Amino acid sequence: MLKEQLAKYLHRCHYGAENAAKSKVLESELNISSRELRDLVNALRCDSVPIASDQSGYYYAKTEKEVRMTIRHMKNRIVGINTAISGLKRSLTMFNDTQMRLLLEGGDDL
Repeated sequence: MLKEQLAKYLHRCHYGAENAAKSKVLESELNISSRELRDLVNALRCDSVPIASDQSGYYYAKTEKEVRMTIRHMKNRIVGINTAISGLKRSLTMFNDTQMRLLLEGGDDL
């Protein structure tokens, strides 16, 4: 399976932050799209595989510190996304809210 292949490849060739690989390198090596790479990394992380990342790229974490730094970076991204969502919600006041709004099945619950 591609997920296990990525984990093994990162562990073998990109172990520790000093050996991080840019997304483009991994995409080329595994012949996958950037979206597929992100999905695979996310799936590995959800399975408790310590795939870390920083501005240098992705790597198999060698230390607890590398994992903690990745967690901190991800939390900062969450804060930024939540700030953007709040701004977009405030922008809704610009639109005519006398129009009927219907919640689509499984749609956004603003």
